[in-house]
Amino acid sequence: MTPVEPAVSAEMRRAKADAQASHVTVGTVEHGPSGQVTIGCSCGMTLTNGVGWSLDEHIRLHRAEARYLALSQVAPAGIPRLIDVDERRLPRV
Repeated sequence: MTPVEPAVSAEMRRAKADAQASHVTVGTVEHGPSGQVTIGCSCGMTLTNGVGWSLDEHIRLHRAEARYLALSQVAPAGIPRLIDVDERRLPRV
């Protein structure tokens, strides 16, 4: 019987967990006079609302980008991708 490879590699699982642990909100929500709402991320970035997005949406996008970058860096080379990536397997800009 041929051994079955795990669906997700341990390295990818670890990268996702590390990204989740490295991007948590810290402190308290601050309300500015112009209606701006901000909170810090443990990575040092300040997350904020904007004209067309909420603070919650920024937090969700920030965490998703962090997971994406972490997984991209450890993903096996050659996996077909939705977007073009550079030699480090990160998004081309």
